[in-house]
Amino acid sequence: QVQLVESGGGLVQAGDSLRLSCVASGQTVATHPMGWFRQAPGKERELVAACSQTGLTTYYAESVKGRFTISRDNAKNTLYLQMNSLKPEDTAVYYCAARETGVSGFVERRADNYQYWGQGTRVTVSS
Repeated sequence: QVQLVESGGGLVQAGDSLRLSCVASGQTVATHPMGWFRQAPGKERELVAACSQTGLTTYYAESVKGRFTISRDNAKNTLYLQMNSLKPEDTAVYYCAARETGVSGFVERRADNYQYWGQGTRVTVSS
């Protein structure tokens, strides 16, 4: 079965950077839509960044545009989220997600439409 394992979270100060990784098994990140979501205590899970099936189309939440970058290393079957200029409001558990199928040029923004999820990695940003 498909398994996604996130890593790279931690405790950092405002302005610092982190790079989250998601290693996939049972699927290839090169041919499936992938995304990063986050959920803060008491809040709904929200999409942070995502890419289409081919990776040519990306989406970023307004709150992270210019600071976060989603990318993937096909050879390592790994999805990344580079997070720069971190802010306290970025504090959350970050989840890697994948869709079984996708269409070119389209990025899925709804969490309910992602079938596979990792268990999350915690990111805490102090002020």
